[in-house]
Amino acid sequence: MILSIILLIVALLSAVAIVREIKRKNFFAVGFAGISFVVFGWFSIATIISIITTGTGAPVAH
Repeated sequence: MILSIILLIVALLSAVAIVREIKRKNFFAVGFAGISFVVFGWFSIATIISIITTGTGAPVAH
């Protein structure tokens, strides 16, 4: 659960960086922040869904 929270915080900070760097017109940084937002956000949401559905953060063998 801690991992998903940390990843979600990183994704939220990346979203803040996107807005800040758009104001500065630094599109190289916008690209990196956007990629970070997508990757960390996807991993955090996937981990939270896995915890809710299986009870653990790791996939369960069937």
